[in-house]
Amino acid sequence: MLHLIPPPLHRLLYRLAHRARRKWLCWFKPELHGCAVILRDGEGRVLLVRHPYGADVWALPGGGMRKGEDPLLAAHREIGEELGCSIEQPKLLGLLEETFLGARNTVHVFSGRPGSPPTPDMREII
Repeated sequence: MLHLIPPPLHRLLYRLAHRARRKWLCWFKPELHGCAVILRDGEGRVLLVRHPYGADVWALPGGGMRKGEDPLLAAHREIGEELGCSIEQPKLLGLLEETFLGARNTVHVFSGRPGSPPTPDMREII
């Protein structure tokens, strides 16, 4: 994918957008829908990622779903955008329902194998 913004500036914009989104969520408390993917290789190792924004933690790859988007298609889209690979043998493990900044958050959790070696985009994933 062609990116017109240099990676350091892109990461800065992600941090600013993350702060603004947190404030918006606290004020409006919309219903959120997302996906997370447990990607395991042939040896059973689980892939964790770090974002350049938010808490400095390792997490499962994934993200928000667009309105009306199929959860599995969202998982494929997020893995493609963030890691440049596909999900082989995807399986829905279940739903995680939680409150996030006062908003109801439903996360569809999938498992699968990467279709090719994952490569972080160095923008949303570092």
